[in-house]
Amino acid sequence: MAAQSSAAKQNESDREIVISRVFEAPRELVWNAWTDPAQVVRWWGPKGFTTTIHEMDLRPGGVWSHTMHGPDGTDYPNKSVFVEIVKHERIVFTHGGGKEGGPGVHFQSTWTFEKESDDKTRLTLRMVFESAEARETVVKEYGAIEGGKQTLERLAEFLPAAPGKNNSASESNPELLISRTFDAPRNLVFKAITEADRLAKWWGPKGFTWISGRLDLRPGGLFHYCMRSPDGHDMWGKFEYHEIKPPERLVFATSFSDPEGNTVRAPFNPNFPLQVLNTMSFTESQGKTTITMRGVPLNATEAERQLFAKWHPSMQQGFRGTFDQLDAYLSSLAKENNT
Repeated sequence: MAAQSSAAKQNESDREIVISRVFEAPRELVWNAWTDPAQVVRWWGPKGFTTTIHEMDLRPGGVWSHTMHGPDGTDYPNKSVFVEIVKHERIVFTHGGGKEGGPGVHFQSTWTFEKESDDKTRLTLRMVFESAEARETVVKEYGAIEGGKQTLERLAEFLPAAPGKNNSASESNPELLISRTFDAPRNLVFKAITEADRLAKWWGPKGFTWISGRLDLRPGGLFHYCMRSPDGHDMWGKFEYHEIKPPERLVFATSFSDPEGNTVRAPFNPNFPLQVLNTMSFTESQGKTTITMRGVPLNATEAERQLFAKWHPSMQQGFRGTFDQLDAYLSSLAKENNT
């Protein structure tokens, strides 16, 4: 019996990948970073990857559907089903996915969250495959071991900026915070930010002229638009939607683009972050709506994060002008309704 048990363990070890890392963060903070979709998209995947979450139903039997986007533009559709959730301790799910046109990937994944001290958490990722051959295919085809290490490294870089940490720690990933209250109901304000014909009436810096816009409002969809500057230059930009919860929450990555929709560097400084992840929350009180927007660099280098922090005053001023135009648009609707 002992020999059989030993052989079984050996066979299982041939089928598994185990990666562990200690994070300088409380266990609750690490848990929240894993279970909050708005946070997951900011660190999930190897370096250079971004993630679009289509669904994340965190309960036994719930589905987590997401697409990872490689730096070369390749998409990796994934679908997982949660098997076990023990809050702050363990997450178990079955996983299926892979590269479009490439070999499929299937395994069971267990993530454990161990409290090493009040401010330290050991996170261990364990993937068990159907066979040793399946494990080797994933390691060779997808670089699963290095990819897992890079994913945990990105989580470590993200955690200082996660909600709940002190301000001094968040300096490594500076957050832009903007808040504005509008004299309009929440449903209307949300529509003004998520409908193309409404965005055309107010979106963009003051002095710019709207040229065109195409909006696909869904997780993974784009808002691709063009505006003309006062000196006659066309500027293309886009939103990539990560999470949409009408009329409460909107998560999207912003970037400059070309006419074909490819992401390009900022025209004013090549060291500005390629993408900025924005989380907008909408709260209503007595008929007025407050938008709170938090923006952080996405997959940025240290130099890009530092430049982003330096540009905070300029970006805040720019958004004040943009929100002034939203305020004027909402006021015009109120006047039309009163006539």
